[in-house]
Amino acid sequence: MHGSALEDGQHSTPETPRPQMGWRFFASLALFGLLLGMMLGRLTDDGTAHLERVEAVEDGLVLWLDREAPLRGERIAGALVLHLEASGEPARGQLRLAGKAVSWRTLPEGKDRLRLELVAARPLHGEWRGAAADGRWRLRISLRSE
Repeated sequence: MHGSALEDGQHSTPETPRPQMGWRFFASLALFGLLLGMMLGRLTDDGTAHLERVEAVEDGLVLWLDREAPLRGERIAGALVLHLEASGEPARGQLRLAGKAVSWRTLPEGKDRLRLELVAARPLHGEWRGAAADGRWRLRISLRSE
């Protein structure tokens, strides 16, 4: 063929227009960006806090964590239960509160959640405060009985 004129319907360009690939290109770029962002987010994620140790003190407990962990507390039938968003090993122990024994234990509660239970013969009340200390997070739990 020597030109752009039609010769009996035989020419090098198709009669139907080619589909535009623009939207597919931008959709694939968006998907690639989303996947790359998710991978970088996983690499830079600090993860959850980790409970390093538990110390019994005169009127409560001190929990040492590697970073601050969100927590909530509740009273269940006189026992004090704290739910921490942290990982850690199961542990148990006892402390003395006004001459009476108070038992405590930590239990894993699903993935990256920890449950601290404090049980005594009398119903317990508690207050907790966290603060940064020595590059770690120190959670002080003060107890009192009814």
